[in-house]
Amino acid sequence: MFKPFIFALSLSGLLVIPAEAQKGRRVEQDAAFEATRQGAVRSLRSIENAVVPRMEAAGANYIGAEFEAETLRYRLKFMNGREVIWLDFDGRSGKEIGRTGGK
Repeated sequence: MFKPFIFALSLSGLLVIPAEAQKGRRVEQDAAFEATRQGAVRSLRSIENAVVPRMEAAGANYIGAEFEAETLRYRLKFMNGREVIWLDFDGRSGKEIGRTGGK
């Protein structure tokens, strides 16, 4: 009787963690959408269209992006072999402002 109860509690805990992670992701998406709608930043799609093909031609695979509402920056993430590459972009101008990883 006790083991099924512990299992049920652990299972319910596993279901809560992804929901909280999704909640944070949704806030980030809402902030990026609103900043784009107001004209404060370029769309992520326009930055991706300029950057992803170039990085893929260099052998990197696109993982995804994050938006930082406080600084209006996008961070695009790529994998090249076993190495992670982060490219930071000014959301207003779309210009690359930083790079971590890669050669």
